[in-house]
Amino acid sequence: MKTLTALFATTLLATAGLAQADDFGPDKAMQLLKAGTIQPFETLNAAAQAKHPGSTIHETELEEEYGRYIYQVELRDAQGVKWDVHLDAANGQVLKDHQDD
Repeated sequence: MKTLTALFATTLLATAGLAQADDFGPDKAMQLLKAGTIQPFETLNAAAQAKHPGSTIHETELEEEYGRYIYQVELRDAQGVKWDVHLDAANGQVLKDHQDD
């Protein structure tokens, strides 16, 4: 329950303009987690934070894009810089890591 609370205590944002992207709510996300389709959210959050040590998570989102589950994490590093990290939710691989304006 702590995982679910931590995940959805942050705002799940809809990403406008992404073709073929579907956002998932808490029920679907938990279903995918229980089925072993995606990694635990703590594992994915840790992978994102490893890219920016000392960072804090501000928002998360789980989407399906072109048949792949993508976990998006918005971070702020120790200097206050905002980062967007996208991970493959199935294996935790970092797909994108860029500074957000």
